[in-house]
Amino acid sequence: MANNNNQALVPQAREALNRFKMEAANEVGVPLKQGYNGDLTARQAGSIGGQMVKKMIEQVENSMK
Repeated sequence: MANNNNQALVPQAREALNRFKMEAANEVGVPLKQGYNGDLTARQAGSIGGQMVKKMIEQVENSMK
């Protein structure tokens, strides 16, 4: 099944992913807003993604305990 990178495999997960992204942005102090965020620097965007990955890894590690 082909999947565009902008499409969630589970459509209902989109809102949860958006909340997760906003939470990660808040934690690293990046002013993320709903809608267009093209004014963010690559460093800011990367810090959001990095925080999301860090939290996902923590969740998996905790579930393995």
